Amino acid sequence: MGRKVVARAGLAARGVLYVLIGVIAVRVAFGDGGQEADRKGALQELVAKPFGGFLVWAVGIGLVCMMLWRLSEAAFGAAGPDGHKAGKRLASAARAVFYAVVAFSVLSFAAGAGGQRSSDEQSRDVTAKAMELPGGPWWVGAAGAAIAVGGAVIAVQAARRTFLKHLATERMPASARTPVEFLGVAGGVARGAVFAAAGAFVVYAAVRYDPAEAKGVDDTLRAFTQTPAGPWLLVLVAAGLVLFGLFSWAMALWRRV
Repeated sequence: MGRKVVARAGLAARGVLYVLIGVIAVRVAFGDGGQEADRKGALQELVAKPFGGFLVWAVGIGLVCMMLWRLSEAAFGAAGPDGHKAGKRLASAARAVFYAVVAFSVLSFAAGAGGQRSSDEQSRDVTAKAMELPGGPWWVGAAGAAIAVGGAVIAVQAARRTFLKHLATERMPASARTPVEFLGVAGGVARGAVFAAAGAFVVYAAVRYDPAEAKGVDDTLRAFTQTPAGPWLLVLVAAGLVLFGLFSWAMALWRRV
């Protein structure tokens, strides 16, 4: 029962961040570029709401739950017939580390560190420090390639609807199945596109030996407006991120844990 509670709390918290980032990105596409379309911007948006401080703490605690859930999968195996395979456990361990970092960032914000750096600043700083290591550009390029490939995998898996095996469809109302499937496909493809683009920018930074070319979530999203499709591609991706947030809430209700 405890594992189910932390998993569902974590998925709900993840959904809040993606919905807010997507909404901010839509505003950016239509010319309101004053706020970062990333985690920091989402938290600033949330804290401005009624009971905002409480909500930020709730999201932070939810992300701690997400980390604990993934950690339990790494230690004891995930749900499903192949959940105990070494590859699955390793992936869960990597996700646990990722969500530990995100949770720490959110809880730091909730505790009063509202001036924390944007994702763009963090990306450039981390890239610059990595560049200084022996063989730095190669390590940076490899990391960027891994992020880009990971994003492509996320998008392909979403398009192939592999998430359906994680849904307890027997518990879902029949009227919810098609909408949830749509949310999973559209949201997952958009999320994968953002990761793939961010990874590509890291690779470019390594090739140019210029940390300034690395981009966080905000700059990556804004870069979509520089394509021939202009701001409408950002609108499409931003809407997809909102849909992924809604999908996360659906998963909080019906995911097998």
